Amino acid sequence: MKRTKERILSVMMVAALSIAGLTACSSKKKSEGTTAAGGQTDGRADIIIGTANGSLCLAPLHIAIDNGYFEEEFKNAGVTWRVEEIDLGNISDLVASNKIDASTQLAGAMIPQIDNGLEITFTAGLHTGCTKYYVKEDSGINSVADLKGKKIGVPGIGDSSVIALKRLLFDNGIGVTTENLEVEWVVYGLTDLPLALQNGAVDMVALHDPVAYSAEQEYGFKKILDLSTDEKFANEYCCMAFVTTRLANENPKAAAAYTRAMLKASAFVQANPEEAAKIQIDHNQCSGDVTVNAQLLASYNNGPSVSVAAQTITNAGSELIRIGELKADDPEVFVSKAFTKFDGVPDSYKYENGSFTEVN
Repeated sequence: MKRTKERILSVMMVAALSIAGLTACSSKKKSEGTTAAGGQTDGRADIIIGTANGSLCLAPLHIAIDNGYFEEEFKNAGVTWRVEEIDLGNISDLVASNKIDASTQLAGAMIPQIDNGLEITFTAGLHTGCTKYYVKEDSGINSVADLKGKKIGVPGIGDSSVIALKRLLFDNGIGVTTENLEVEWVVYGLTDLPLALQNGAVDMVALHDPVAYSAEQEYGFKKILDLSTDEKFANEYCCMAFVTTRLANENPKAAAAYTRAMLKASAFVQANPEEAAKIQIDHNQCSGDVTVNAQLLASYNNGPSVSVAAQTITNAGSELIRIGELKADDPEVFVSKAFTKFDGVPDSYKYENGSFTEVN
């Protein structure tokens, strides 16, 4: 029992810097790779990749750095590159100020920002799942259909958990627009949400792992929705790789190399969740317990895909337009902006026996 509690507390420490908050650690670790053909005449690398420590869900990005997939792909492409540790919560400002060219993010949270003019385009899906929704055991709430008139605790109004839930609430005939809002959104810090539910301040909470895992273990909450297993969302990616629109247009070779490296890294995590968890901890990119972290990574589908990622954006964009959440009125036009497929990038990779096989 003591060991279980220690693991829960350890996971809670990871949660403080989890993917919903996406806050970088205070240390400023940087990595750099260059090639003679990179053409770095002004001192700036061809591609600057934003990363952050503290989030389990950034495993593919961390593995791409640690296992040398960036080094390999950029060298082969003749591209100069650098990794910059950032606060992923400031993606919009970093993109607008040309401080980064690529990173990963929760797709649901970025779709409205792209609609509002954020100049990024997604290139590959990395993993599904990692977001769950809980109620108290005696709440009388058994499904999303029971949420009309309820208070829902969320990490932020623009959080990916809200975007996904709006789509499902709409399917169940529950109003989610400003003109017809039939639930109440209540914002708390991610790690404060479990206590808000326990104390009755809200009727349901939306949580990202590892907070979701630790809250379920500690409080015994009832899970009414898990995006990794729900029929609507099980085949949609939550975390995806993106590049800036500028990079996509001006240096598609660098964007393609970045995408290939991320596809390989995600395939590695899919095949070796325990080793991936250990690598993150060993490189101080994520704290916690290797066994628990590996268990969480294995619970997602880390099998990457370009085509399924495009379908994810199509599904979400089309539904959000229909609901009235986006200003865009043509799903095809929106998807053409929000997702880009590059020449020379396979649909996916499979990692087996120490090598990668292209999947098309």
